[in-house]
Amino acid sequence: MSKKERIKKPFYKKWWFWVIAIIIVVGVNSKDDDIADTNKKENNSAVTESDKTGSNEKKEDLNAEEDTKIEDLNAEEDTKIEDLKAEDTKIEDTKAEDNVPTEYNSALKKAELYAKTMNMSKQGIYEQLTSEYGEKFSKESAQYAMDNLDFDWKANALKKAESYAETMNMSKQGIYGQLISEHGEKFTEDEAQYAVDNVKANFSENALAKAKSYQETMSMSPDAIRDQLTSQHGEQFTQAEADYAITNLE
Repeated sequence: MSKKERIKKPFYKKWWFWVIAIIIVVGVNSKDDDIADTNKKENNSAVTESDKTGSNEKKEDLNAEEDTKIEDLNAEEDTKIEDLKAEDTKIEDTKAEDNVPTEYNSALKKAELYAKTMNMSKQGIYEQLTSEYGEKFSKESAQYAMDNLDFDWKANALKKAESYAETMNMSKQGIYGQLISEHGEKFTEDEAQYAVDNVKANFSENALAKAKSYQETMSMSPDAIRDQLTSQHGEQFTQAEADYAITNLE
C-alpha cells in the first residue's frame, strides 16, 4: 500500500456522516411541526371557548331583552283592556241615559233652571214641578229630577237671605222664619241656619228702615213702632235693634 492510500479522509467527508446529519435535521423539523400543531390546537381551543362564552352572554342578553319586550307588550295589552272597559262603561252610561224618558230629562232641566236662576230650595222646586199651577210634571219625573240634581242648597238659602235683607229690610229671625216656612221658601232648618249665620247685613239699619216705613205709611207712634219691630208676630228684630231704630227716627 502506498503512502497516499494510508492517509485517512476527515470524518465529515465520509458518506455515513451526511446520512446521520440528514436524519437529525429531519427529526428536528418534525418535532417543530408537532409543537406548532399543538400550539395551534390550543389556540383554536381557547378561541372556541371564548366564542362559546361570548355566544352564551349574547343569548342571555337576547333573552333578557325578549323578556322585557314581552312584559312591555303585556302591560300595553292590559292598558288597552282597561281602556276598552272604561269605554264600555261610558257606552253603558250613555245607553242608560238614552233610556230615560223624555219627560224625566225635561223635569231635570227645569229643576236645574229653578235652582240656578231663582235660588229655590229642593222642596220648593219639587212642588213647583208637580204643581197644577206650575210645571205639571208627574211625581215620578219630578222625583227623578230631584234625585239627579246635584246642587248646593245652602248656597241658595244664603242668596235668598241676602235678597230678603237687602230688598225687604227683614230681621235675621224674620229671614230665618221665611226660609223654612211651608208658605215661604221651604229650605231645611240646617240650610236656613247656615244662611242667617253667613248673611252680611246691618240689621240695625234694617230696623230703622222698617220704623221709617211704619211712621210714614201708617203714622204710628214710636212706642207702637218699637212693639211692632220686636213682636214675634211682627218684624222680630232684637230689642237693641228696635231701640236703635227709634232713637234714629226723625
